Amino acid sequence: QGQLVESGGGLVQAGGSLRLSCAASGIFFSPRTMDWYRQAPGKQRELVATITSGGNINYADSVKGRFTISLENAKKTVYLQMNSLKPEDTAVYYCHVAMIYGLEKWGQGTQVTVSS
Repeated sequence: QGQLVESGGGLVQAGGSLRLSCAASGIFFSPRTMDWYRQAPGKQRELVATITSGGNINYADSVKGRFTISLENAKKTVYLQMNSLKPEDTAVYYCHVAMIYGLEKWGQGTQVTVSS
């Protein structure tokens, strides 16, 4: 059934940057949409950014101007470049893909911790 493998999380000081990667393996890769979500302790999972196969991109208001989502089809990978990080960005970040043929997958999550 394949999987999504995330990497790039870690500990960073406020104002710093991280780049998350989410690579698909063992999947016929034909995405309709790819998303990044995050879930902070005690909070609901929230949508951070979405990119469609047509190149349409949307961001949560809280990350606009600081985060950039991109998709590299040849590498079956979606990225989330996170700049000017804030302590409130601390969360587990998950990637999600919805393929045009109906399959949906979630990554295992990667921890991002921003210290003040």
